Amino acid sequence: MKKYTAVRKLTDNRFLNLYEMDALTNTGAPFNYYFASRNSEEKLPLLTGKLCSNGIVIYPIWKRNPEKIVMLRQYRYPLDAWLYELPAGLIDEGETASEAAVREMKEETGLTFTPYEGGNPSFRRPVYLGAGLTDETSTSVFGYADGEISGRFRESTESIEVLLVDKKEAARILKEERVSLRAAFLLMSFLRMDGAEPFAFLGE
Repeated sequence: MKKYTAVRKLTDNRFLNLYEMDALTNTGAPFNYYFASRNSEEKLPLLTGKLCSNGIVIYPIWKRNPEKIVMLRQYRYPLDAWLYELPAGLIDEGETASEAAVREMKEETGLTFTPYEGGNPSFRRPVYLGAGLTDETSTSVFGYADGEISGRFRESTESIEVLLVDKKEAARILKEERVSLRAAFLLMSFLRMDGAEPFAFLGE
């Protein structure tokens, strides 16, 4: 049974828009449902049935010391607060997830990023971030970061502090700080990671 009869775009923004659905309950009763999407109207997953990649989150092991990971402490407008995160961003038209990760790492941190392409490909599939609110997906990209930290490539709306975090500090952040969901789950993997084989947890 199809559980909606129509969907309408309510806003016109470059990055994110609000949609209204004429939805149906399990008994067929109508009600209004609202969700946010980064997809254009014709590419909404509820219309295409396709799993698309909207953005990436980067798992950047510090190449000079694989016992550390590159994190961000970033101001987030909806919270009016600073949040501990991993580098992340949107995938531009025509980009792969790995290409987007290289670009976003440079823009946010000034660092170069070399993606790790080994391991189980299922860990690099797009996953939904919060399907009760949005159809947005994120793809995890793993690899090494190196170079010199710089903020000169950032946009004026980005307030970012770049951090090189070891396991002790990662554990403290998880215990005491505001953390994004994506960073929290990937930090749990980082805490169990062996610096000699930093991506072994991805399997084969």
